[in-house]
Amino acid sequence: MKDQIEIRKYYNSVYYKNVALKPHTLKHYTRLASKLNIQAGHHVLDVACGTGTWLLSVQECGGIPAGIDLSEKAIEICKSAIPEGEFYAGSAETLPFDKGKYDVITCLGALEHFINPGKALQEMKRTAKDDAVFLVLVPNKDFLTRRLGLFGGTGQSDVREEVRTLAEWQALLETAGLEVIKRWKDLHVLSWPWINAGKWYHIPLRAAQALALVAWPLAWQYQVYHLCRRRW
Repeated sequence: MKDQIEIRKYYNSVYYKNVALKPHTLKHYTRLASKLNIQAGHHVLDVACGTGTWLLSVQECGGIPAGIDLSEKAIEICKSAIPEGEFYAGSAETLPFDKGKYDVITCLGALEHFINPGKALQEMKRTAKDDAVFLVLVPNKDFLTRRLGLFGGTGQSDVREEVRTLAEWQALLETAGLEVIKRWKDLHVLSWPWINAGKWYHIPLRAAQALALVAWPLAWQYQVYHLCRRRW
C-alpha cells in the first residue's frame, strides 16, 4: 500500500496535471443540489473536494461551502474559484473543521481511495450537526461490466482504490454510525462531455454504456449514491 505522501504526489502531478484552472458548474451537480434541497445558509462540507466543481453548485444555491483535499494543487484552484469558502489541503482521516458545524457532508467518488475510510467517516460524523445528512458516492464491485472482465478500475487504482459491493459499503457506513436511508444510480454519464471523453472511436461504446446504466438495476451500477443520517 502506498503511503499518503506518494498518494498526494500522484494527485498533484498526475491526476490534476492538466485540470482546468477555472472550474465550471455541471448540470448533474445542479440537479444534485436541488435533490439535497441545499438552501441559503446551509453549511456544506465536501471531503475530497477536488477542484470544487460540486461546491460551485452549492454556492449557487446559497450554501456555505467548505472542502478538503489531499492535493494542494486542487485546493489552490478551489480557493481561487470560491474565495468565500473554507478550504484546506489535508487528509480526510483528520479533518480540520469544527465539531457539529455542518448541515450536509458529502464525499463523492473518493471514499474508495482513502487509506482508512472508516476513520474518515467517523471524522465526517464528528463535524456534522445532529440532524445532518451525509451523501456518499462509491463504486460498486458488482458493476456488470467489471464482472464481465471488461473494466479493471480507474487510473487511480494504481495508487489506492478499494472497491466494495453495495452490501459491503452499507456495512462500512453502519459501522461508522450512519444509517443508509436512500440509494440511487449515478447517471451523470448521460451527457455528451462524458460520452465524448477519450478517443473518437470510443464514442459508440461509451454511449452504449451510458444508456445501459439507465436500464440496469442498482446491483449492476458502476457508482451508487448513499444518502445517510446518524444511527447514533
